[in-house]
Amino acid sequence: MAPKHTPTVKRSFDATKPVTIHDAKTHLSRLVAAAEAGEEVIIARGAKPVVRLVPVTPPRKRVFGAFKGLISIDDRFFEPLPDDELALWEGK
Repeated sequence: MAPKHTPTVKRSFDATKPVTIHDAKTHLSRLVAAAEAGEEVIIARGAKPVVRLVPVTPPRKRVFGAFKGLISIDDRFFEPLPDDELALWEGK
């Protein structure tokens, strides 16, 4: 299996310092590429850091039957709830 290719990012910013909003708008595609490559990108309003740019992690694929054998439901599941517990569900 070939190693993943990490894109080379030409930076006009210092990755250790926050990027101003103006610079972020000017260099958004570079900042996105840097975040995708694993760098931490902080965007600041003036001198105050306000947001962190991070890559989106795709959701894991759901596996049907993943809990098979781990959960069991007996006949008590279908019994009516006691009045005091039912009242809690109904907000009383």
